[in-house]
Amino acid sequence: MVINTSGPELPIRTHDLPTPALSQNGSLEESYTVREEPLGTIKHLRIVGIGAGASGLNMIRTLRLNLTDYDFVIYEKNQDVGGTWFENRYPGCRCDIPSHNYQFSWKPKHDWTNFHASADEIGGYLRQVCDEEHMRDSIKTSHRVEFAQWDEEKARWDLMVQDLTTGESINDYADFLLDGTGILNNWKWPDVEDLMAFDGDLVHTANWPEDFDAAGKVVAVIGNGSTGIQVVPELQKKAEKLYHLFRTPTWVTPPRIMAWKMIGQSKELLQILGEIGIDDQENFSQETIERFKSDPEFYRRFVKAVEKEVNNAFPMVVTGSPVQAIAQQMTKQYMTMMLGGNKELCEAMIPDFPLGTRRLTPGQDYLKALTKENVEVRRGGIRRFVPEGIQLESGEVIKVDAIICATGFNTSFCPRFPIVGRNGNLQKKFRDEVPKSYMSCAIADMPNYFVFLGPNAPIGHGSVFTLTEHIAKYITRIIKKCQTECIKAICPSQDAIDDYFEHIAAFMPRTTWGAEGRSWFKNGQESGPVTALHPGSRIHFFHMLENFRGEDWDYVYDGPKRNRFYYLGNGFSTKEKGDTTWYLDNPDSKL
Repeated sequence: MVINTSGPELPIRTHDLPTPALSQNGSLEESYTVREEPLGTIKHLRIVGIGAGASGLNMIRTLRLNLTDYDFVIYEKNQDVGGTWFENRYPGCRCDIPSHNYQFSWKPKHDWTNFHASADEIGGYLRQVCDEEHMRDSIKTSHRVEFAQWDEEKARWDLMVQDLTTGESINDYADFLLDGTGILNNWKWPDVEDLMAFDGDLVHTANWPEDFDAAGKVVAVIGNGSTGIQVVPELQKKAEKLYHLFRTPTWVTPPRIMAWKMIGQSKELLQILGEIGIDDQENFSQETIERFKSDPEFYRRFVKAVEKEVNNAFPMVVTGSPVQAIAQQMTKQYMTMMLGGNKELCEAMIPDFPLGTRRLTPGQDYLKALTKENVEVRRGGIRRFVPEGIQLESGEVIKVDAIICATGFNTSFCPRFPIVGRNGNLQKKFRDEVPKSYMSCAIADMPNYFVFLGPNAPIGHGSVFTLTEHIAKYITRIIKKCQTECIKAICPSQDAIDDYFEHIAAFMPRTTWGAEGRSWFKNGQESGPVTALHPGSRIHFFHMLENFRGEDWDYVYDGPKRNRFYYLGNGFSTKEKGDTTWYLDNPDSKL
C-alpha cells in the first residue's frame, strides 16, 4: 500500500448528489446533501467600503492580513483620501489627541512636529500611509454611494454609485458593506431662520474657502465646540472686530502636558516628559525628533506612557468620583486665571454643569483671545440672519462682514443616503427613533452591514486610529466566519440590541456625559439618551470586542435546507494540506 504523506488532494468528491425526496403530500422536498468540499473551504466574497478615512485605510490592511479569495473596493466621495483631515482646513485646525497616539500602531511616525498635530500634517500622514502601503488600487476617489438595498434572495447589497468626475451612475454589489463615513463628516448649518438672508460671507468651518481672509473685517463666529475653540484665536489676530456667539458654555481645559504636571500624573510619564524638548506652542525640538528617529526604545516608551494616560482618563467623567471633583475645580481655576478674572467673561464662559458633559478641548489661546479688545462674547440664542448680519433673540442686530459657522456636524447617525435593509430605510429609522446599534458596529435588520463608530461608539475616549484597528479586527473575524462556515447572511438580533441599549441607558447616569447640558453626545439636546459614547472606558471597549458572541446574532445559511453544519463538508479538512500535527507544538498555549 502506498501512503500519501502530503495529504489528499482537496476537495475530494465521494459520491453523486442524491435526487430530491418526496414529502408526505407527494410534493418535491429539498433534501439535505453533504457539501463536497473539505472543512475550511473559503468562498469568494465581494466587500465594499464607504469612505477612505482612517477607518477605510486600516480596513484595507486588516483584510489583506486575514482574508484570502475576496475583492475589496472603497468608494470615496472626495478627491483624495483622508476623510475628516481632507475636508477640515480652517485656520487653527488640529487634533486634540497627542500626535504620537493619533496614528496607526502599525505605522508609527517619528517626526510629528507638534504635540497636537495640525490638520495638514495628519492629512499628509494618511496620504503617505496610503501610498507606502500601496492602497490606492483599492480606492475609487470622487465616487459617492447614492443608494444601497439588501437583496434577501441573493444575500447581497445592491449599490448605486455616482462617479462625481463624469456624472455617470454605476451599479455594483457587495456581499458585505462596510460603512466608514464617520460621525463627524456631514456638516450642518445653524438652525436659524432666514439662513441665506445674509449678504456677506457665510462660511462653515468644515467647508473652508481657501481665499477667505478675515483681515480688516467684522466677523461673527457661531459655536464654541472644539472647532470654535480652535478658529477663534486665529481669526481674532486678523479681524477688526470679532463677535463670539454661543448658547451653552463649555469647559476649556489646560494643555495636556500642563494638566498632567498640575495634577501630578505617574512618575513614568513625568520622567519621560522631562526628557522631551518642547516649546510653549508644543512644538518638538529638532533634537527630540531626531532622538525619536534614532532611539526606538525611547520612542516606544514615550508613546506608551502618553497612551497610558489617555486610557486612564475615564474616571474624570465618573459622576461623584474624587478625580472628577479635583479636575473640575482645577479647570475652573484655570479658566478664571486665563480670563483674567473678568467677572462678566467668567459668568458667560464657565459652565454650571459637570466637567465632561460636553467634549473637553484644550484652549489656552482661545481663552486669551476672548480677553482681547477686539472680541465681544455674546451668550444666548440667535433669532435669524438678516442682510446686514445676525439678529439675536433679544432683538439686537449685530452687523458683520462675515459669519463663520463652527456649528459642527449632524450627529444623529442618520446615513447620508438611503440604506434599505430587511425592514425599511435606515435613514427613516434613525430619524424617527433613538439610534441603536450592537457594540457600535452593527444594526438590526441590516444583514452583512457594519459601521465604524456607529451609535454609542467610544468617539470621545481617545484616538480613533487604534479604535478603528480593534473594530476592523472584530468585523474581519465575523466576515471570515461567514466565509468559511457557509453563512450567507448575518446580523445582530433585535433582542440583543435592545438588551445592549438597556444597559447603556442604565449606565450613563453614572457619568457626566448623561448630565443636563447641551451636547452632541446627546445629539445636540440638553437632556436625553447619550447616543454618541460607549458605556465604559476605552479599555472596556477593547475588552468587549475581544470575543464574538455568536448567540447575539441571527444567521441565514448556504446550502440545502439552510443546515448550519453544511460547512463541515465531506469529512476532510483544508488543514490536511499542511502540518497535520500542529496541535503537538504548543500544548500550553492560552485559549
